[in-house]
Amino acid sequence: MPNKSVLRVTNVRLLRDDKLVDTDLWVADGKVIDPEARFWMATNENDYAPGRVVDGHGGIVAPGYIEVQINGAYGFDFSSPSITDEQIELIAHNLLATGVTAFCPTIVSSRPERYLIVMETFHRVIGNLKKKRLRDQHLTTNKGASAKILGLHLEGPFISPDRNGAHEKEVLQVPTNGITSLIECYGGSLDDVAIVTLAPELDGAMRTIRELRERGIVASAGHSVANIDVAMEAVDNGVNMLTHIFNAMAPFHQRDPGLIGLLGLVKDERPYYGMILDGVHAHPCSTRIIERCHPEGLMLVTDAIAGMGLAPGTYDLAGQVMEVKEDAAYVAGTNTLAGSIVTTDACIRQLREYTGCTIEQALLSASAHPARALGAKANQKGSLAFGADADFVLLDDTLHVVQTYMAGQLVYERK
Repeated sequence: MPNKSVLRVTNVRLLRDDKLVDTDLWVADGKVIDPEARFWMATNENDYAPGRVVDGHGGIVAPGYIEVQINGAYGFDFSSPSITDEQIELIAHNLLATGVTAFCPTIVSSRPERYLIVMETFHRVIGNLKKKRLRDQHLTTNKGASAKILGLHLEGPFISPDRNGAHEKEVLQVPTNGITSLIECYGGSLDDVAIVTLAPELDGAMRTIRELRERGIVASAGHSVANIDVAMEAVDNGVNMLTHIFNAMAPFHQRDPGLIGLLGLVKDERPYYGMILDGVHAHPCSTRIIERCHPEGLMLVTDAIAGMGLAPGTYDLAGQVMEVKEDAAYVAGTNTLAGSIVTTDACIRQLREYTGCTIEQALLSASAHPARALGAKANQKGSLAFGADADFVLLDDTLHVVQTYMAGQLVYERK
């Protein structure tokens, strides 16, 4: 009998090596495999033949999307001390419908006592989700499938009070003692942390950036008034990411381009950068300029809050009231943007509309680019190369999600 652990997805255009190719996707034991190598290793036809064959009907197969900045969704706020394990898992499950197979829950600037509670909750949830998998991304049940948490994104509180955005000024801190300041604020271990957003101009920030890099944690510059000299020093010390470019940072000026000016560095030194493409946070012209300046560094992020996936109304973000309108989320009673309500798959379509970029570029911006920025935290993610985790999405020609797979298992299908 054919091997039931082997999946073949046929009649598709596959995103591999940064381009779309007409070839089948083969999966075994949760990994993308080389069918030719499997053929020569097989002892008989049944050992080689796939136990499952999916006809993609001419669609596109891309790596599962990776979301590195999301504050909450479906009515729940990741920064809330009252968030439950079940609520986090619900968000992780529902993200599969948007093509997201891995993400970094984002906790905004808070008081130490709030971090202690929230990070303990996530530590428990991350452990529980691992137990629900037979091995890495091998799922015990498809019904209980969820996008994988790659680690937390701690956005603040070590940011500039002059570019705090929706973050409460009263809780902001300065990392005077480097990583020690972070440990004291966040409540202990940083083992579950993937990204820390901080303002590089703060006292102790450069030391902190170096120490984060030594621990394998991404240091992202954001919510900052850093000038170009400080920005370049931050890159020299280990910053390799910019948090939601254009938003909550000093504006571009020809004599002092600030953080945005880092995209004008020589190619090997330019950082990755997150961009919110909800039609509100960045003008189409700004999007085209930045995408053409450094397409290889573009990472699509939603910066979504609890109102994502829900009707307009008021929602919580770290204890502050946010008002969700038809287009975005705002600090209640103001015009200050407080995040978005957009989904990752919609950002991909928006990027294509705004810039006219290739389908490949749009898909890479939500998969390979964030995986490369995260490094070891996203090992074997964001790619469909042989040996990669078989987390992928099947899309129609309009780039809407038809199916989502994790470890080669179907975990979402459009009705």
